[in-house]
Amino acid sequence: MLRLSLSRTIGHLAVGTALLLGAANAQAETFPNKPVHILVPYAAGGAVDVLARTLGQSLAKIWGQQPVIDNRPGAGGVIASQALATSTPDGYTLILVASGHPLNQFIYPSLPYDTFKDFTAITEIASSPLAIVASKTSPYANLGDVLAAARKEPDSLSYGMSGNGTSAHLAGELLKYMAGVKIVAVPYKGGSPALTAVIAGDIPLSLNPLAEAVGQIEGGPLRALAVTSAQRSPALPDVPTVAESGVPGYDVSVWWGFLGPAHMAPDVVAKLQNDLKAALQDQNVLTTLGKIGATPVGTTASEFDAFMHAEVAKWEPVLKAANIRAQ
Repeated sequence: MLRLSLSRTIGHLAVGTALLLGAANAQAETFPNKPVHILVPYAAGGAVDVLARTLGQSLAKIWGQQPVIDNRPGAGGVIASQALATSTPDGYTLILVASGHPLNQFIYPSLPYDTFKDFTAITEIASSPLAIVASKTSPYANLGDVLAAARKEPDSLSYGMSGNGTSAHLAGELLKYMAGVKIVAVPYKGGSPALTAVIAGDIPLSLNPLAEAVGQIEGGPLRALAVTSAQRSPALPDVPTVAESGVPGYDVSVWWGFLGPAHMAPDVVAKLQNDLKAALQDQNVLTTLGKIGATPVGTTASEFDAFMHAEVAKWEPVLKAANIRAQ
């Protein structure tokens, strides 16, 4: 009797497992059968919003469903991330995060979610360097000039950036950390006001994503001293990297990627990853990325998760050394 009962139990478990797997496969095969909501943690019109809407147009062709772009700006992305963490993990609510997402745990005193446990990594979409810029009338012809001046007179120079804890702020602090110099960080309400201040001569330097600065560099009032990526940017091929300019090993990029809530079905994650990779081949998407100096990526979910963990290990000592906190 015991052997028969055990046999029946195992049989029931096998049937149950098969039904669950069948349901998951069916979910992935029919996904999506209603609009997918893509949360954007920043206001409309910014680089993340433009990228989300451009990808949405391509995904609409793949899915036969137009994604809904839902802007939830505020608190460095925390508001939108909290909304995602509490949503149903069925693949119909996603978020397009920027590089600050895994670092908010060090910037904000407490978060209403766990940075990794409450999310499912899907794919890194693209990355773009930042540019260190000065006015074309500036006495600094290159980054080497800036570093020499900063070493000669610590805290005599300053750089503008788009707010505390932003990618521009972090890139500036890493430069100071690795080069062993002291340059004052001056926060502005956005990247554009910082650039305006440089052009007006109110501040000598600014750090900005290429999407914000590239239009005012070529034939404009700004001079790019260096780009922050490990390799030169195709958008500014004549501008050296920070590493080439005297800070070996320096490498910072703004990146964007998709997350879902925790506990998503693996088949749905795989389909989203494949569909997003296909969207990155769309010529309209590639043109938009090119305009903002970005490079398509398209990693696997596990690669994206490992990359975010590596970002945390890279930036935690910098954030602590600079004592960067939300204001």
